[in-house]
Amino acid sequence: MTWEMLAVFIGSSLRLATPLLLGAVGELVSERAGVLNMSIEGMMLTAALAGAVGAWATGSPEIGLLAGLLAVLPVAALQAFLTNGLRANQIVTGLGINILVLGITTLAYREIFGARSRETIPGFDKWSPPVLGDMPVFGEAVFQQVWLVYAAIGLVLLTGFVLAHTALGVAIKACGENPRAVDKSGLSVTMIRSGAVMFTGFTAALGGVFLSIGDIHTFTEGMTNGAGYIAIVAVIFGNWRMGRTVIACLLFGAATALQFQLPAMGIEIPNALLIMAPYLLAFIAVAGLVGRQNAPPALTVPYWRA
Repeated sequence: MTWEMLAVFIGSSLRLATPLLLGAVGELVSERAGVLNMSIEGMMLTAALAGAVGAWATGSPEIGLLAGLLAVLPVAALQAFLTNGLRANQIVTGLGINILVLGITTLAYREIFGARSRETIPGFDKWSPPVLGDMPVFGEAVFQQVWLVYAAIGLVLLTGFVLAHTALGVAIKACGENPRAVDKSGLSVTMIRSGAVMFTGFTAALGGVFLSIGDIHTFTEGMTNGAGYIAIVAVIFGNWRMGRTVIACLLFGAATALQFQLPAMGIEIPNALLIMAPYLLAFIAVAGLVGRQNAPPALTVPYWRA
């Protein structure tokens, strides 16, 4: 592998990991608060379509981003109401929302763009930071990215700081570990958990918009292709820790990048095996083969005030 190929591989891995990273950082907060937000896949798909429609209708990717963020609000609010208001099963409600969203977005896509449309949509341009973008070999290949990639990195750092060093972070983690103690302290477990779900909606919306108008500048049916589920797996793979979750997302991104990198290097591996690689890693994580899992004790457990 030449230095040029290595640079392209690193840049592709970072780009492909970005939607997973955006989804996983919100999912981590939600699960640390005690809510397994399975509807993250539907949230990302909703934002991807809304962002694409907004950018296509106005010619402005910024308006598309805003449309994606706004479109996810009712989905996230529904998830928060079902799991925290009605105390419904978190897995069942999340999967139900995903199925509903898949049907709605497919119908809307066909009505707006046509069943076989691959219309190019205005999207965000790539940008590189000063100095880093001027590096030989690696500058353009690695750091020439859509600004949402750098926003994802900043969001990870900010969220990690909040969880580790603020009273809000302590309250969020306490909701997933001992919600009864949080309730006795005078804080509302329902409000904190609902806020965590809404935050997941925000980060998932950024990930969905990145897919449609940040990366490929178009929309296709079911284009998230399981990215939301892999984001959940990344949290499990990372053992509910921010640093390890980020590493998991980068690993999944690298596994996806290999689908394009290995053939370019002349390495003949069945394409089906390359496509399967990210999901194989996900299976290994869920199966517990990456070490002992320490999930928040109250994860998926509805809280009822005594």
